[in-house]
Amino acid sequence: MTSVVFNGQVVQPRKVVCVGKNYTAHIEEMASVPAENMVVFMKPATSIGNELFAELDEPLHYEGEICLLMQQGHVAGVGFGLDLTKRETQTKLKAAGLPWERSKAFTGSAIFSEFVTAPDTLTQLGVELRVDDVLRQKGDVSLMLYPPEVMLAELRHFLILEDFDIVMTGTPAGVGAVRAGERFHGRILDGERELVSGAWVAQ
Repeated sequence: MTSVVFNGQVVQPRKVVCVGKNYTAHIEEMASVPAENMVVFMKPATSIGNELFAELDEPLHYEGEICLLMQQGHVAGVGFGLDLTKRETQTKLKAAGLPWERSKAFTGSAIFSEFVTAPDTLTQLGVELRVDDVLRQKGDVSLMLYPPEVMLAELRHFLILEDFDIVMTGTPAGVGAVRAGERFHGRILDGERELVSGAWVAQ
């Protein structure tokens, strides 16, 4: 699967652009430090999946995120996304100073809810992830080191955001391992109002 749904229509992103280390609390829980510049990595369109797996060669970790869908150079849609990570592989690659693609860009490593029309302003966007009805992650734009407008301006310095490309804006604290049978429910908020949600059962 290399497509997502935007307002009921199937669209095909060309790429998924991911911003890392965008929430201080997540940086701390990963025993890391803020980067000098905004951290960016890429997932190909083939990374988009529709099933949540607990393991693909090794255990997977979840990261719930606010996701932005681009059209004509602007944010047209918002949705919830899970950035799935092979954490053991990532740790080994980082320790060796090597690229992350094997741990972040594998097939099925990005799962999205439907995308809906973005609100006029992105300053009130928030994200929540519940696993088996327990709140695991909660964050909003006010907690980001690089809020959407700053993030997009930085990205435009070195790449072109094409129609239906997706920008994953980073994850708040509370990441962890996916376990088979768990029920994941993520949602995107505009203030207190729910804009869109997605639900999956881990296999």
